[in-house]
Amino acid sequence: MIASDRGGPKAQSVNRPRPPSGGTVLALSGGIGGAKLALGLSHVLPPEQLTILANTGDDFEHLGLAISPDLDTLMYTLAGLDNPETGWGRRDESWAFMEAVGALGGATWFRLGDRDLATHVERTRRLRGGETLSAITAEFCRRLGARPRILPMSDDPVRTRVLTIQGWVDFQDWFVGQQARPAIRAVQFRGARDAAPQPEAMALLASGTVRAVVICPSNPLISIEPILAVPGLRDAIRDCGAPVIAVSPIIGGQAVKGPTAKMLSELGEAVSAAGVARRYGELLTGYVMEPADDATGIAARVFRAPTLMRGLPDKIALAQAVLAAAEACRA
Repeated sequence: MIASDRGGPKAQSVNRPRPPSGGTVLALSGGIGGAKLALGLSHVLPPEQLTILANTGDDFEHLGLAISPDLDTLMYTLAGLDNPETGWGRRDESWAFMEAVGALGGATWFRLGDRDLATHVERTRRLRGGETLSAITAEFCRRLGARPRILPMSDDPVRTRVLTIQGWVDFQDWFVGQQARPAIRAVQFRGARDAAPQPEAMALLASGTVRAVVICPSNPLISIEPILAVPGLRDAIRDCGAPVIAVSPIIGGQAVKGPTAKMLSELGEAVSAAGVARRYGELLTGYVMEPADDATGIAARVFRAPTLMRGLPDKIALAQAVLAAAEACRA
């Protein structure tokens, strides 16, 4: 059961309807947390009714290869090839390549498994041959068996950078290379102003067929806000006519995984479910958050449901709760 806060302290029960036929759900997602909800949605919706718009601000070049961490996490997860122990990379992985690189004195701080390496090598080859990131991702998904459509937020490069006391550094250098230790003072999305939004996503948002936009429980600073920073995307989402439902990535003042809480705190932002909702502001129609968390100051309609996704049943239950919230907002 999902409960809804309707402008007061008492919550009312809302029955979960069966997803209506027709209409597409557009999910905005980063990597691990977003991929969990995307997997739940893929078990509730037919593949043709689910499109995932992925963050590419984490993309970077490493060892001469084009790496797209969030795209790959989504692709592997939806294809059933993900590593359940790490949440990233491929299952049944081997590491002979990294061992050989290390023996030669090469950079090993960002680990690429042997199976995963094939993805980056082939992506790099195709990009250098003139193919778009969107076309390459679609082909990879088809071949690996990830059935919902996965789109990069843009085919143009956007790179997330963070400001520390040592100056501006690329996100992956800070997050993986420095293990997110240095405190940050600012975040920027280099190239965002000049990037064109993914055309299929824009066409979908303008089509009148979107039944809900779902903001997955990804880090708002480095997974969702890079998507919204691409010119035209925020306005297209706001004007598409569908409810926009976000899921809190914060539970009890803590992030489930990753640097979300640390980053929010160091930037002087509230480390709370309500604080994340306030960052999204007027874009939200509804907000799904833990039953015990404080909803003070959230302008959107609040829905209460368990948001911790330990296993597939939790992912499916949260996906159903999100769709129920969207239908309640539509009604």
